[in-house]
Amino acid sequence: MQFTTQRGGRASRTAVLAGIGGWVPPGRLTNADLERRLGVSDEWITSRTGITARHVNDADAATSDLAVSAGSRALDMAGHPAVDVVVLATTTPDFPCPATAPSVAARLGLPNVPAFDVNAVCSGFVYGLSVSTSMIVSGLAESVLLIAADTFTTLVNPQDQVVAPLFGDGAGAVVLRAGSFGDDGQVLAFDLGSNGNQADLIIKSAGGSRHPLPLDGDRDYLRMDGRAVFRHAVRRMTASSSDILRTVGWDSAELDLLVGHQANLRILRAVATNLGLPENRCYVNLDRVGNTAAASIPLALADAMQAGLLAPGKKVLLTSFGAGSTWASAALTWPKLDHLRP
Repeated sequence: MQFTTQRGGRASRTAVLAGIGGWVPPGRLTNADLERRLGVSDEWITSRTGITARHVNDADAATSDLAVSAGSRALDMAGHPAVDVVVLATTTPDFPCPATAPSVAARLGLPNVPAFDVNAVCSGFVYGLSVSTSMIVSGLAESVLLIAADTFTTLVNPQDQVVAPLFGDGAGAVVLRAGSFGDDGQVLAFDLGSNGNQADLIIKSAGGSRHPLPLDGDRDYLRMDGRAVFRHAVRRMTASSSDILRTVGWDSAELDLLVGHQANLRILRAVATNLGLPENRCYVNLDRVGNTAAASIPLALADAMQAGLLAPGKKVLLTSFGAGSTWASAALTWPKLDHLRP
């Protein structure tokens, strides 16, 4: 499914990025730490994933704590606008019931606004961005706080030599406001899709209505078919990105930065190559944070801005692939934002 803010909706009304914030917990787990625990070498992990370290939430903390920290930073940058809606993209809510977004909103001083969770796993931020943008373009909201937060380390068997090195915990957030066509920071278009026939490529079986009680063995933990995920991720992210470029009328040579879901360095490089982009226009921060699931794209955007790679008017393409399977891409221009707070 594709839609663009350049046509349809209210005349001249669009959604504009007004603030961004990222947060990772202070606990840091390096490849050397995993080598001592799992017996897999730093070289083995780095060569297959590009990851050298990741951050892990405290044992007494939860996804909502990360979400509040990131959301607070995004609101600070945006000047604390009157937020109409809070959307939380997560696969690791604090509880199976209720949703986590209302408690996050309340802790941010927004106790009476509509707040809800979105779950599209690693595509969650772009799915949430599409929902938030649609609410603004339709006139339902003037400003939306979108947060993506995950503590995927809670889903992983800590003794799994293949899966445990991949994931870290983190959160990223953006504030969107109503704007006009041509504004820097405008969210231009989306491409979204899924294929439920591939739901078993990345799955945690226990804890849902199909298997409500803990199960023995691997079904208690996240399981992945890594080779199949690699193949489908490269194909879907490439195709979705190409469709977005055609929709907004950009040639790949015009693109200033590709920010893909930070799952694997080889996936990111393959997608960039397929799009005809040099490596320096494909942003990578997974080496420092690992795969933070829904949080990975906003965290990468916040890091890229901190590094001085994003200036007003820059053309940015977001693309992702996640469990489900889901995929999603979006195009936007970068706004003028105040510098990120440390």
